[in-house]
Amino acid sequence: MKRLILISALAFAPLPALSQDSAPQDSTEEDSRSLMSRGIELFFRGLSDEMEPAMRDFGAFLDEAGPAMRSFLQEMGPALSELFADVKDFSVYHPPERLPNGDIIMRRKTPDELPDAPDDTPDGRETAPEGAIDL
Repeated sequence: MKRLILISALAFAPLPALSQDSAPQDSTEEDSRSLMSRGIELFFRGLSDEMEPAMRDFGAFLDEAGPAMRSFLQEMGPALSELFADVKDFSVYHPPERLPNGDIIMRRKTPDELPDAPDDTPDGRETAPEGAIDL
């Protein structure tokens, strides 16, 4: 909640400075700038009023879930980092499956199931198929 108030204060702080010119050229220009700054101020005030309950609820959720997430990361962090070190590209695997005995497996896709990657030459251009003429 304190962050939301800080963000709102920072967002509204430059508005009066933006609407003030050292020498306004025309009264209609000055009115339009003050109307614009007032509209922006009302927009952000309405946005913060609408977001306040959600931010309050989210803060309560973080207070509840924080210790559980912390212990999860302490326990699973090393295993997840080991998994990410072993698996470089998750696109070559099927989604995880749970077996009847409770095991979770990740099957590697067969070469037929993998999307065809274009053959690149060292200079980054695609090679033309055999018999094709490169113009």
